[in-house]
Amino acid sequence: MTEPRANAVAPENHPAPTRRGVHDRLLHLSPVHDNGFRPDRTLRMRVEFVRQLRRRRTQLTGLVLLVLPVVIALAFKISSGTSSTGAAGQGGSGRPGGSALVTLATTGATNFALFTEFASAGFLLVVIVALFCGDTVASEASWASLRYLLAIPVPRSRLLRQKLIVALSLSFGANLLLPVWSYVVGGVVFGWAPGQSPLGGTFTTGAALQRLLIVVCYASIQSLLVAALAFLLSVLTDAPLGAVGGATMLVVVSNILDSIPSLDPYRRFLPTHFQYSWLDALGQNIVWDDMMRGTGLVLVYSAAFFALAWWRFQEKDILS
Repeated sequence: MTEPRANAVAPENHPAPTRRGVHDRLLHLSPVHDNGFRPDRTLRMRVEFVRQLRRRRTQLTGLVLLVLPVVIALAFKISSGTSSTGAAGQGGSGRPGGSALVTLATTGATNFALFTEFASAGFLLVVIVALFCGDTVASEASWASLRYLLAIPVPRSRLLRQKLIVALSLSFGANLLLPVWSYVVGGVVFGWAPGQSPLGGTFTTGAALQRLLIVVCYASIQSLLVAALAFLLSVLTDAPLGAVGGATMLVVVSNILDSIPSLDPYRRFLPTHFQYSWLDALGQNIVWDDMMRGTGLVLVYSAAFFALAWWRFQEKDILS
């Protein structure tokens, strides 16, 4: 009969890496010998980026962002398109200057890019950001690969951090690709005339590009709210569509409540109340007040959602 080894330990003293707290125990093993655990060598950023870029949903999303401005430009070119696209644009905001972006869309590259951003910010970009950030952890759980990632073992905080960085990078890339490509398409189809403000006046090419950059940066900051909410739901559920759909639905509900004037002044605390405040950057003088309020509100909500997601995942046993 073979005698048990002297260093054998009862199985209950070696909890599975899918149990909370096990990675901390690995890091605090006796330094007498090298246990081979290197947290910084697990789930490297390049590997995760390549993995996500090769996924079909990422490729289809990129294709949609490239095709959409071309379709909109052709629609304007073939006919005025005011009745159909104007309804889509006006549905997102009642702020001054919003409806004027529709009539100015064909005046040049800058105005076409601004219209495309205005028409897409309320729903399309919300869905795309929710897709990238809500599909992170939940997709691994649905594929039954989340347990294997933790058993490599990848520390939980590192797994969340790597996936969140990749998801946010793809989200920012989507928010940047759409207006930049729209600017190119608008210039080719409608010319490179100076930008016209929906609030009155014109911009030089340099000033128009500066205003467009402010719009893109502010819209990207606003999308951080969707990213945080989708990421939290991705940690809470094993169904990717549940995380993506849940984040999108909550943003839509917030927009509906924000459209009810009788909710003043409470609707100012809704996370999407300042979503279209970038329109204040299109006047002759930039008004920063609402954009600063919107940035602060989004950062508070996002920090709370990310912190809750981190806490819940650290306390969760991955057993399914």
